[in-house]
Amino acid sequence: MRHGKKNNHLGRKEAHRYSLLSNLAISLITHKRIFTTVAKAKALRTYVEPLLTKSKDDSTHSRRVVFSYLQSKDAVTELFREVSQKIADRPGGYTRIIKVGNRPGDAAEMAMIELVDFNANLQKEKGGKKAAAKTTRRSRAKKTTTKAGGTDEAKGDTAE
Repeated sequence: MRHGKKNNHLGRKEAHRYSLLSNLAISLITHKRIFTTVAKAKALRTYVEPLLTKSKDDSTHSRRVVFSYLQSKDAVTELFREVSQKIADRPGGYTRIIKVGNRPGDAAEMAMIELVDFNANLQKEKGGKKAAAKTTRRSRAKKTTTKAGGTDEAKGDTAE
């Protein structure tokens, strides 16, 4: 029975599972987006997010700890140079899992897992929404009359 055991074994022995997750993590760091099954993506998220948190502190110890999980100098270098710069201000939630349908061969549920700060399309949409929020239209200021009988326009375009 599996009472209280929270990790997904993915139908593999422990060593095979760790090398699978390590290889998936290397691919995710180098390519920024990979397609895999939903179960593997969820297992990968719990594997790679602590490594991304470690990369924020660029010390020799952090590099050695991350290298013990990844076993790839290129991936560790890219993680500490490029990825850690983009995720520096994010408090967590570095990955996004999007379900993309079923695989044609065996109907396995597929997903795309990506690093959140590296999706250029969503970054553009976010920028567009912020720009639209800054340029909202408001009613013009109404003209007020003074005691001398002339008109005096309120300063600015807002009537707040």
